[in-house]
Amino acid sequence: DFKNGYVDGGRIDYVKIFSISAIVILLIACINFMNLTTAHSLKRAKEIGVRKVSGAVRSSIIKQFMSEALLFTVLAVIVALLMARLVLPAFNSFTGKQIKLPFYSSSFWLQLSGLTFVTAFISGSYPALFLSSFKPVSVLKGAIKFGPGITLFRKGLVVFQFALSITLIIATIVISQQVSYIQSKNIGFEKDNLVYVPLEGDLPGKYQVFKQEALKQTVVAGVTRITNVPTQIGFNTIGVDWPGKDPNAKPIFFAEEAGYDFLKTMKLQLSVGRDFSRSFAADSANYLLNESAVQKIGYTNPVGKTFSMWGVKGQIIGVVKDFHFSSLHDAIQPLIIKLGEKEDWGYALVRVKAGSTKQALTSLETICKTLNPKFPFTYQFADDDYKSLYTSEQVVNKLADYFSFLAIFISCLGLLGLAIFTAEQRTKEIGIRKAIGATAGDIIAMLSKDIVKLVIISSLIASPVAWFFTNNWLQGYVYRIHLSWYVFVAAGLAVVVIALATVLYQAVKAATTNPVKSLRAQ
Repeated sequence: DFKNGYVDGGRIDYVKIFSISAIVILLIACINFMNLTTAHSLKRAKEIGVRKVSGAVRSSIIKQFMSEALLFTVLAVIVALLMARLVLPAFNSFTGKQIKLPFYSSSFWLQLSGLTFVTAFISGSYPALFLSSFKPVSVLKGAIKFGPGITLFRKGLVVFQFALSITLIIATIVISQQVSYIQSKNIGFEKDNLVYVPLEGDLPGKYQVFKQEALKQTVVAGVTRITNVPTQIGFNTIGVDWPGKDPNAKPIFFAEEAGYDFLKTMKLQLSVGRDFSRSFAADSANYLLNESAVQKIGYTNPVGKTFSMWGVKGQIIGVVKDFHFSSLHDAIQPLIIKLGEKEDWGYALVRVKAGSTKQALTSLETICKTLNPKFPFTYQFADDDYKSLYTSEQVVNKLADYFSFLAIFISCLGLLGLAIFTAEQRTKEIGIRKAIGATAGDIIAMLSKDIVKLVIISSLIASPVAWFFTNNWLQGYVYRIHLSWYVFVAAGLAVVVIALATVLYQAVKAATTNPVKSLRAQ
């Protein structure tokens, strides 16, 4: 939404992004629970066999495991609420928001209860169906065999889990690159060492004195004035005219009033023409246009051509090279700059010499306190103002880092579960291989090879999905980075390394186990 030409509120896209991210992480955790539960299924097999022999039907065993999943989920919700309560103040401080946990809202508890039951159902359904399917005779004989379908399904869960994780990692890298691009992009004027001083109290009427005194300071390189700060020029109009204009056309132009030395102080570049000058009295009715405005009008040689705004007829005296005067989410718009040296409001723009900021601010404060004693000296740096346009992007970047870490951490727990499961299922095979001469390195390679395959498959699945979502997100910026192939490769390789590090301990443990002990295993 917009209010008075400015964005009012946040971007709903970010709410959607983080909602999806939360669902993804919860889904990864559910898959992780399935993997860990089924990885330890052998340890509960005899319990299930004894219960079935004692007369328990499959439905009662399913209810038992679903109840266990629900109990885990309820405990997790309680812990989550306590953690959220503790972390929320720091989160609000970090994001600049005022979010509260709505403990007194019935809808909050209804939604949380629904989420609890859905999570318990998703995470507990497969283990319950899987464990309750054991045949008591096979279990009690110790002859449990898992078919290829079970193994394939478990591996599929891991692939899906890591595909989600890799997608989040790629998204995090892309967001980080876009934020870095925003911060480093040349916006058409030099924002470093540029200070905004609001003209309030007596300062508007004493602006000329303020300018003269400021320019006497050796640390001040230039002073001008402007009605709005350069990154928040939001006033627009259709009240423009020029010879040959279609009378039915109503193009929108942005407008700004600036003082003498505006281009010099801002360090803007001229394509053609000149800046406003005290040597030309007619400049009070003349105009500077940016390149986009000239393109909109259609002039080939614009300098000296007639142009009017709000009925004030003048000439175009110069064309300023396009510069960004709003967010990079938007394209550079046609801009008209009118002389406003005598306006009674706005800001003084002061260009200070590099390395002399502290001395310059002290001098400016002394001048302002002398000319405007009833108002405190306030100021803002242009680079800080520019960064404030992208506060939400910076927050998104940090939160995306945390989300990616959570996703990959939980995924690795699931992978550890798969490694444990695989090692338990192949205990005798490992013992036989070692007995006939296989080295520990051979066993480690054998157990790790399958994991690497799964992660590579996950990467191949995640890459096009991540490209689709990140490309759509970047469409919100007119000026953006280009997606590079190495981002997808780097994310995949990083996850392969993390996954190998996760299973390495279990692989080494299995490879170094005494083969006699392995062959005796039931």
